[in-house]
Order: sequence, then structure tokens, then C-alpha cells
Amino acid sequence: MPDRKSIKTVRKIVLSIVSILIILIVVLVFSGYQYYTSSLEPLEPGSNEDVPIEIPIGSSRTDISRILEENQIIRSAFVFNYHLRFTGEEGFQAGYYLFSPSMSTNEIVTQLQEGGTPIMEEASGSITIPEGFTVEQVAIVIGQQTDYSIDEFFDLIEDEDFLAEKAEAFPELLSEATEVQEETLYNLEGYLYPATYELLDDTTLNELVTQMINQMNQIFEDHYAQIDEQETTVHKILTMASFIEREGITYEDRELISGVFYNRLDAGMALQTDVSVTYALGEHQERITYDDLEIDSPYNLYKHTGLGPGPVNNPSEESIRASLYPVETDYMYFLADLSTREVYFSESYEQHLEYKREYIDD
Repeated sequence: MPDRKSIKTVRKIVLSIVSILIILIVVLVFSGYQYYTSSLEPLEPGSNEDVPIEIPIGSSRTDISRILEENQIIRSAFVFNYHLRFTGEEGFQAGYYLFSPSMSTNEIVTQLQEGGTPIMEEASGSITIPEGFTVEQVAIVIGQQTDYSIDEFFDLIEDEDFLAEKAEAFPELLSEATEVQEETLYNLEGYLYPATYELLDDTTLNELVTQMINQMNQIFEDHYAQIDEQETTVHKILTMASFIEREGITYEDRELISGVFYNRLDAGMALQTDVSVTYALGEHQERITYDDLEIDSPYNLYKHTGLGPGPVNNPSEESIRASLYPVETDYMYFLADLSTREVYFSESYEQHLEYKREYIDD
């Protein structure tokens, strides 16, 4: 049994180690804070120089931070970018600016939000991606309406460096998409916002696809806090939205369909959405057969429970909102009359079958 002297010696050693660790932690925290605050101070407080800088269309906060550092307006792109995310600053505008190394962080942020001289390049054309189009359909549109081929599009969106670059530029949007990369058919399925995009003579394919990702990120800017509050993820919301996109026509129907899907998930039931089967088949069909339901694919949500690997198309903002804000009901089933586009909701399977006999079966 150790004597008192030995115990005291051990205690002193332990206390010394703990004290040293505490001092090191305090020093590290203090040093980090000093580095953070000093990095946000004006680079050259006494400078009278004005530096012309272009912030291109579609630039992310990471892009803007890099451009400002490269032009010696700020000390650290990393710290400036972290500051923007930490403070929640957004609404930055593309354009031509005059920045000075003497400007404070707040002055730079304010000027970026107010906007510079607009970029007046005249569009040479445009490309429209319809709501609910899959990545493969987007590729066809790009191949038909631009100078870029379908193969060039797929080479780009499957390029590891390109995906890593976009994940770094849009971390809130693409963090989980990169984590499930091996499970999904296309990493960017669901993340290319369907809209009309203007094309300039020198618009690159990288810039075009980045615009689509950036537009989706802007759609989500108002919803990131709600996603955190719901303890869900962008990937799950987009996946649900992609089902809702092809199942409902009106926003009211989509809200109700969203509620049905969440009710089924909560009950441990398969979603049994035809949209997942047509994606697994690789072709859109108005009606699917019993043989189609047997396809062996993780995307087949007749055979598998849960949401599956990921989105099955690129949904609209309306479907994204319906995915985030479903109407709470006791409905567990729905079906649509393809001739009238009416959707019928039911709480029981018996009622569902009755609607099927009345409105669907010939």
C-alpha cells in the first residue's frame, strides 16, 4: 500500500500536468483569437490605393474570399470566409468593384452586399432546364443547346477534382452528397437547379454547371436553419423533394403528398413511389407494371424502406418547400387520376382500394 508521501508526490505530478495543459489550452485559444481578429483588420490602414476587382457571376463566398486575398485586399481568405459563414453574411452581388487595402471587413462586406458596377456582358444565348429533369436529361439538353457534348458533361460532373472543388465551395449544400458518393448513381443528381441560364460567348461548361449548383445553394440559403432545427439534411430534403416533384402537380397536393410520405416513413412502411421505380429502370413511364416493381435496385422503394440512396431528379423550389413543410394529416395513401390530374388521399388501405376502383381501374 503506497505511503502518504508517494500519494502526495503523484498528486503534485498530476496537478502539474493538468496546470500545464490548461495553460497550453489558454495560450492556444488566446493565440487563435489574436490570429482571427488580426486577420480581419485592414491589410494596409494608411493605403490610398483603389484596386479594381471583378466578382464573377455565380461566385460563392469561398470564391470571393480567394479573389480578395489574391488582389491583396484582405490578409486571409480562410479567416474572411469563416467570418462570413460565422456571422451569416450573404447577399453578395457580382460586379466590378474598387476595393482598398485600407478597408475594414465590415466596409468590404457592406460594399459586396450593395453591389458594384454590373457586369454588362451581353448574353449570346440561354439554356432552360425543366423542373424535375434528371441528370441524364440535363445532359441531353446541354448537348442539344450548347457547344458542349453529353460526354463532356458527364466527364465533368464525375471528375473527382471538380466534385471536391464544388464541395469546398458549397459545404452546406454538398457535404452529404460527397459522403454518399459511392451509393448514388450520379453525385450531383438533385443538386442542379432547374431554371433558365444565360450563356455568354466564353461561358465554360464548368461555369454553367457551377451556376446550377450555386442557384440551388441560394434556394437553400433561407432553409439551412430550418434543416438544422428539424435535425435532417439537405440530401434527405432533396431526395424527398424529387419524389414530390413527379407525384404532384399543385403546391397544395405536394404538401399533402409530402405529409403522406413522412407518415409512411414514421410507420416504417415502404414509400412505394413509382418515381423511384422509373429512375431505377432508367426511363420515365406513365404507368409501371408488376414486373417493373421487381427490379433489383436500391432506388426501388417498393422493395426497400427509407428514402433510398438519394434524389431521382432535380426538383423545383416548390417541391423543396413542400418537403420541408409537409401538411400534417392522417393520410397514408394517395393516387392520381392521370386523365384529370386529380389526387385522392386516404387514411386506410381499404379506402385507397375503393378510390382505385372508382378512379383508376378501367
